Amino acid sequence: MILRQKNKRSVLVILSLVISVFVLVQCMNSVNSEIEQSVSYEAFAGSEKCMSCHKDVYDKHLGTAHYLTGQPATENFITGNFNKDSNSYYYTPDILVQMQKRDSGLYQVIYYKGEEKMAIRKDIVIGSGVMGQSFLNWRQNRLFQMPVTYFTAAAQWSNSPGFPEGKVMTDRPITSRCLECHVTYAEGSGGDTLEPVNFSRDKIIYGVSCEKCHGPAAKHVEYQTGNPAVKTAKYVINPAKLSRQQQLDVCAVCHAGKMQKIKPSFQFVPGKNLADYFILDSVHNSSLAGGEVEVHGNQYGLLRKSKCFTATSTMTCSSCHNTHENQRGEAALFSSKCISCHSSNTTAIKTPTHLLVKGIEQKCINCHMPALESRAIAVYLQGEEKPRAALVRSHFIGIYPDVTKKILSNEK
Repeated sequence: MILRQKNKRSVLVILSLVISVFVLVQCMNSVNSEIEQSVSYEAFAGSEKCMSCHKDVYDKHLGTAHYLTGQPATENFITGNFNKDSNSYYYTPDILVQMQKRDSGLYQVIYYKGEEKMAIRKDIVIGSGVMGQSFLNWRQNRLFQMPVTYFTAAAQWSNSPGFPEGKVMTDRPITSRCLECHVTYAEGSGGDTLEPVNFSRDKIIYGVSCEKCHGPAAKHVEYQTGNPAVKTAKYVINPAKLSRQQQLDVCAVCHAGKMQKIKPSFQFVPGKNLADYFILDSVHNSSLAGGEVEVHGNQYGLLRKSKCFTATSTMTCSSCHNTHENQRGEAALFSSKCISCHSSNTTAIKTPTHLLVKGIEQKCINCHMPALESRAIAVYLQGEEKPRAALVRSHFIGIYPDVTKKILSNEK
């Protein structure tokens, strides 16, 4: 009798395990079924299609740096000045590049000793204008970066980052990896399988738009339009329902620094694992200590090394950022995220240094995530012999004694 009861319990335990595994597999398959197995232009709906059901979110997104980071080069997307007294950049006294509006578009016009040598049309603007904007030019089906960039911090035109000083360079090619962080999708060909160099002008989804984070949505739009009574979203990804690492991967594809590609560009979509598509660089503590880490582009790596990140199992980029809205420059808002975990009433926060800062609850990121000079975004301005760097907020959350000292000196 006792043996029969034990056998019965064993059967029930095994049956429970089988059911649990089955349910888990079904859940995983449900998520995976929402993810396209291969990505093509036809799989995308375009953000405009999202507007009919998500107008408030769509309207707010239009003001974000993500949306503006890659757009056609029309006047409404360009921050630089085309007025006659502010539209020139001299490489040498004899070599001038001038920004001009012509009937056929906006141009960078190269002059040598006052004679026009080349007029290059701006076709695509790269960058939201927060730090600056560079420009791309179509030549047949290839894209090239243009010689002059707009540097917002100085409100001036400058030599493009990484370009040689004193020489007009017009032949830097743009690859799919360049585009991958500035547009949602671009159909490429030529070159090699991993890094195509030719692109279809009619098959680009501009900006980092809705589908960059929620996945290609043509199937979703078709289904929801045909089934308006169904309120559960089908065939689209809700990043909040992904695992922590998969949520981070959505941001890391553009914010993880240099990565070695192992699969073609634009094939990674939310819900997949970034490690299946790229070999990620790591950020080492020794590099952080030596100040060797580039603050632009590797926010993911810096965040992962931060104690705030390692001390919790739930922190992701969206713990602080709402990608649907433009929150740039709102130090008090981001500092409130810090206070939500580090109450200003605790003894640990009431240190001698903190007590010297007025309104500390609104200034956390000024000390612990300071804006530092970027080596990647450094440009030559008119008449200056050394490149000037853009300031980028570090995502390594830590203690910066020199920054703190400067802030405290301003409190007096």
